[in-house]
Amino acid sequence: MRLKDLINTTLNKENFTMITNYMDFCEKYLYFIKSNLQAVIVSKNENNYQFFQYKKDGTYNVTRPINNNLMVSLGEFDKAKEFFFSTLKELKKEKKELKHIDGMLINHLIYTCQQTIGATLDALPATKSNFARKMNGDLFERFILLILQELGFDVSSGNIAVPVSIKGKELFKMKYQHDLIIKIDEETKAIGSVKTSSKDRIDKIFIDKFLYNKLTEKNTPHFAIFLNDVQRKGQDGKYRVNTTFLPGHFKGYIVKLNPLDGVYYFDIRPNMLTEDILKDCIKMFDRFILEDIWMYKK
Repeated sequence: MRLKDLINTTLNKENFTMITNYMDFCEKYLYFIKSNLQAVIVSKNENNYQFFQYKKDGTYNVTRPINNNLMVSLGEFDKAKEFFFSTLKELKKEKKELKHIDGMLINHLIYTCQQTIGATLDALPATKSNFARKMNGDLFERFILLILQELGFDVSSGNIAVPVSIKGKELFKMKYQHDLIIKIDEETKAIGSVKTSSKDRIDKIFIDKFLYNKLTEKNTPHFAIFLNDVQRKGQDGKYRVNTTFLPGHFKGYIVKLNPLDGVYYFDIRPNMLTEDILKDCIKMFDRFILEDIWMYKK
């Protein structure tokens, strides 16, 4: 498959309506990069990250940082895909948490599928970077939505009309847009945010929980799912990665506003595993589908 064909696929959301669409695209991209890249550039500061540079067909563009420790290789892809679908099938059948499963391969497969989409969109001209960013984010949101639906959850994205009442009398409704709305027996049990990065978004996620629960006078759980928090920095081959995560903001909102009811990453930053507060609040994504999501059915 040519790069042009891969790009055209990512530009139409209707090409990604099932989980298998993401898997098929990922496999095609992994085939493509075997022999069609200008170069693979290793990050100067964190060597586990690399950048793909395209040839003339991609105007020699350089991709976002790719964590080589998380990418599933073409040779491992079928095994990872089989494990992924068998795990989803078992979870759906048992309808409960399965803590005994090592879900790191799930994290790796989803990360790989999503990064192949993002990296393909990186081949677009710089004038279309905002469009590419939005398309990548929308497809990531849909990917997570499809996975949760495959588990048997009533989950959707859209607006929730929140009634605003004083002394028991409803005055009007406010509409809130949410990436994930999990319902059990038509009752909203949890609200989720799905973003490729927390950059420029972390404040809103915490404030949304505060305002929503204040307006509804409830304590509806809010969780967040992020792909990663790194971006490319530098130029002319001297590329490095720069973190986009703001630990001070994150910890400040937890301490002074309200904690989120779960924060999940695919590409977790080292300080999230060691710093106080962060290490207690942030987990890898597999813990969400193997354990935490099932609490909403209890």
